[in-house]
Amino acid sequence: MTRRQLLHSASAGFGTLALSGLLGLEQARAAATDPLAVRPSHFPARAKRVIFLFMHGGPSQIDTFDYKPLLKRDHGKPLPFARPKVVSSETFNLLQSPWGFKQYGQSGAWVSDLFPELTKCVDDLCFIKSMHGSNSRHGGALLELHTGSDTFIRPAMGSWITYGLGTENSNMPGFLTICPTQSHGGANNFGSAFLPAPYAGTAIGSVGIPARDARIPFITNTETPRAIQRKEIDHSQKLNRQQLALTGPDRALEGRIESFELAFRMQAEAPELQDLGQESEATKKLYGLDNPITEDFGRQCLMARRFSEKGVRFVQVSHTYKWDQHEHLKRDHAQNAAEVDKPIAGLLQDLKSRGLLEDTLVLWGGEFGRTPTAQGSDGRDHNPEAFTMWMAGGGVKAGLSYGATDDYSYYSVENKVHFHDLHATILHLLGLDHLKLTYKYAGRDFRLTDVHGHVVKGILA
Repeated sequence: MTRRQLLHSASAGFGTLALSGLLGLEQARAAATDPLAVRPSHFPARAKRVIFLFMHGGPSQIDTFDYKPLLKRDHGKPLPFARPKVVSSETFNLLQSPWGFKQYGQSGAWVSDLFPELTKCVDDLCFIKSMHGSNSRHGGALLELHTGSDTFIRPAMGSWITYGLGTENSNMPGFLTICPTQSHGGANNFGSAFLPAPYAGTAIGSVGIPARDARIPFITNTETPRAIQRKEIDHSQKLNRQQLALTGPDRALEGRIESFELAFRMQAEAPELQDLGQESEATKKLYGLDNPITEDFGRQCLMARRFSEKGVRFVQVSHTYKWDQHEHLKRDHAQNAAEVDKPIAGLLQDLKSRGLLEDTLVLWGGEFGRTPTAQGSDGRDHNPEAFTMWMAGGGVKAGLSYGATDDYSYYSVENKVHFHDLHATILHLLGLDHLKLTYKYAGRDFRLTDVHGHVVKGILA
């Protein structure tokens, strides 16, 4: 054996060693045979699956869920304390929200007039009002939100979760992303990086493609009978395995072998799951498919429910790239909220009526928030120092507002929650210890939270 072959074989074995420590030898052997097979969690889980509603661009917490009455009083005045470094041009004086706020539900949660439909669901929501990140630029912030690192290419959150738990549906990928962004990190936001290829997110459509046209490509074959396809795949796989025997462990080749098998199995289920024609007219209306304003995002949310219901472990839907209002805040935030409000409320109501919200964790948010100071006459700059995200279902406290920002929502000041803490908490709700979910690569153990992160116990039910 040459030195190159020895290093090749040794490095390819790191994943098996890591998985052996995580799951035990027998589970590791099973995972090596089927990387997406269901695997036990570290401890009893509250959630089985995740739906991530990603608002690309950075929604303004000040204009959505973080009510600040002092902004109205001090509108037009200078910020009374030092501002952090921001990404764009200098901001000006304080800018009040153009929307009114009211309290809703038994929880008394504050919600702006932007989200009239979501107000019906506030008692199911757990608001985290003290989020903060490390990067004020879209590219770095998106990567940090999705992968835990704003500087290096790392596996996405959905990849880590499917690596740890597998998927409950062997005919579907464990991680799907619907109409994902192609900018600000692009595919790195849903890639598996150094994790094996089966844990990467499978994209359905992309930004700019209407949701009605978003499909898993080449999922049907009307020309070749299924039995013939099976023989063709068996022959190609035989050749692939012969090549693997000659070269030794090869993660790229092993990934292709598994992808062919999964693609063949997907033909049996994916076309039906993507067919929304099976849903009742009442359900379609619940998601807003009867309205051209809400139809596109409503389709994404309805697909997410269908995929989650059939055992897909992690589904992301993206409202891409619309929330970056450096100007025209009143016009564009109003349009954005109108597109997503009813579909999100419909998703929550539908999950709850089907008994799925109990073990489905729904996450909403963007890569950062906005400044309470104005940029130009009608805009807000990026603000990673303070923003709001919310969760629902899956073991979080319903009707809770956790953490707080300062009087103007420039800084998170009470019970601060970093992206690392958010990731640790999501894994915890899924029954995974973020300290133990590791993968050995390049001589060290990696994890989603790197060397950071604490479970936010205050939001756990």
